[in-house]
Amino acid sequence: MSYTNSSSMNFGSGNVRRTFEFGRTHVVRPKGQHQATIVWLHGLGDNGSSWSQILETLPLPNIKWICPTAPKRSLSTYGGFSSTAWFDAVEISEDAADDLEGLDASAAHIANLLSTEPRNVKLGIGGFSMGAATALYSATCYALGQYGNGNAYPIDLSAVVALSGWLPCSRTLKHRIEGSRDGISRASSFPLFLCHGRGDDVVAYEHGEKSARMLSSAGFRNLSFRSYNGLGHYTIPEETDEVCSWLTANLGLGGFQLN
Repeated sequence: MSYTNSSSMNFGSGNVRRTFEFGRTHVVRPKGQHQATIVWLHGLGDNGSSWSQILETLPLPNIKWICPTAPKRSLSTYGGFSSTAWFDAVEISEDAADDLEGLDASAAHIANLLSTEPRNVKLGIGGFSMGAATALYSATCYALGQYGNGNAYPIDLSAVVALSGWLPCSRTLKHRIEGSRDGISRASSFPLFLCHGRGDDVVAYEHGEKSARMLSSAGFRNLSFRSYNGLGHYTIPEETDEVCSWLTANLGLGGFQLN
């Protein structure tokens, strides 16, 4: 396991600019042939280290995992309390006034991490909770070919995995994709895998299910949604096994073998 340094990104328009200081990035090197690189995004208040330790144990020897750490920021939902977060989630709702500037900054940071990977390697994004929300936002940026601010999205993504998450500003993004011929075309074959526990008391199951329906109706036809009875806001071996199988099939990986 190796580590890269933190970085900052400036986002904004006119004279108002926000600087986002991203934390340490942890990298899990592939144990076999390098066939894919996936950026994995942690949840609210977490960091890249904890997920890198989990991902290192998965039976996926041909994947390189990049686990960045979100910037610390004050959160509206917690009365200004500061925590590591990919964006400022005001509320989980299709009509929420989501932090598009923060989402764009995180999506651009992820794309930057993937931009130096070899050309013959497939690129993906995955995440848990708020990290899953950011991964799904990146999927819509890929489909539209641009970030929310209109700047071009530079990465050719191959897959996105979202565990216990939701799609931020879903109604707005759905309308944007439906209004874009290229967006509908790119979305139609793009592989998405969403998983959610029916017992989730942090990001309610209905938000995950509704996001899956919204993405499907927006044109993401190659979408799989998996629910787990009794599962709360955490992951279990059954779920990670299915993620491994899905990634192997959709990225054309070799070397996968369950213990």
